[in-house]
Amino acid sequence: MNLHNNSSGTAIVIPLYNEQTVIADVLQELHEKYPEYLLIVVDDNSTDESAKKACMSNVYLLHHTVNLGQGAALQTGLEYAKELECKYVVTFDADGQHDPDDIALFVQTLQNDEADIVLGSRFLGKTQNMPLRKKYLLQASRLFTWMTTGMWLTDSHNGLRAINIEKFPQFEITQNRMAHASEIISIIKTLKMRYIEKPCNIRYTQYSIEKGQSMFNSINIVIDYFVGNMMK
Repeated sequence: MNLHNNSSGTAIVIPLYNEQTVIADVLQELHEKYPEYLLIVVDDNSTDESAKKACMSNVYLLHHTVNLGQGAALQTGLEYAKELECKYVVTFDADGQHDPDDIALFVQTLQNDEADIVLGSRFLGKTQNMPLRKKYLLQASRLFTWMTTGMWLTDSHNGLRAINIEKFPQFEITQNRMAHASEIISIIKTLKMRYIEKPCNIRYTQYSIEKGQSMFNSINIVIDYFVGNMMK
């Protein structure tokens, strides 16, 4: 892929770990809908054939030699997008839950200078087959976000975002693992970024539900967030 083809100045960053079942379809759908966008996939040392499935001619495929976590994979992708002189970065999950159709509105919002970062909200959009326990966990995360940042969001842990990295090159994720989602909200507040939530559609499948966060993992995320902040 050639940088000069990126007339939109936009990159889609996809952190990848053990998604061999769906990643090829996810990337194909993204490329078909947004052929002018750069696709940056960061393989976080997958133990299956995810990297092989993601090895396509229209994809920048980066590798971590050790598993560092989703936050680290996103940061690697952000840094590479900056090297490619992208203006905007869309973060997009690799498990097939996100709807590529939502991306256009997010990028248009940045292009219209309505915000510096756009946050996806499944509660403003539509969800299919959301497990009840997932809904409770997401509502708890809203409360946690409000307690730690003072920002009351409808959906504080959504992987679909669009960021103006040209305006905020100092946007940097330091929480390597899943606590990065809470850290991103703190970054928005620290950098005084203008933010807006936009509706997005989440497609829960049996596959994505089985790979989702458990209650135990969610508690660990909170611990990681506080420990990470104390070590800064």
